[in-house]
Amino acid sequence: MQTQLPPEIRTVWRMRALIDGAIWLVLAAGLGVAHQLWQTPLWLIIIPLVGAVLHTGTHLVLIPYRYAFWRYQITDSAVYLRSGYLFREDEAIPINRIQNVTLTAGPLLQWQKLQAVAIQTASTTHTIAGVTLEVAAALREQIMQLALEARDDS
Repeated sequence: MQTQLPPEIRTVWRMRALIDGAIWLVLAAGLGVAHQLWQTPLWLIIIPLVGAVLHTGTHLVLIPYRYAFWRYQITDSAVYLRSGYLFREDEAIPINRIQNVTLTAGPLLQWQKLQAVAIQTASTTHTIAGVTLEVAAALREQIMQLALEARDDS
């Protein structure tokens, strides 16, 4: 059975989009100051302003879509990650290829009492965006136990 991320992840994604928008606005303000001090072209300010609106707006509008289609599933043979509908991405991470599972939480995830689960293989890292603290610990134990069993069977 595929599992959906907790609803709190939407708040984290919203705040991340707003922070990114604020960074664009700070850049625009810096270019505004440069314009006042050194008469740099006024059109340079427009680029980060458009970036702020487009980037932030796009991310905020797509949060319900992103949340509705992001799923994960753990079986005895693989960890499956699925995202998107129009641009669907299905990943299967074979259990016997998993080397490590790391739990991480930046300030926004900690604020919502969530953790990201990073599943590492020899070549890449796949991430479950954010789950509750209890689920994250259980996933780490389950995945590592399955990985150890798969290595013992080899």
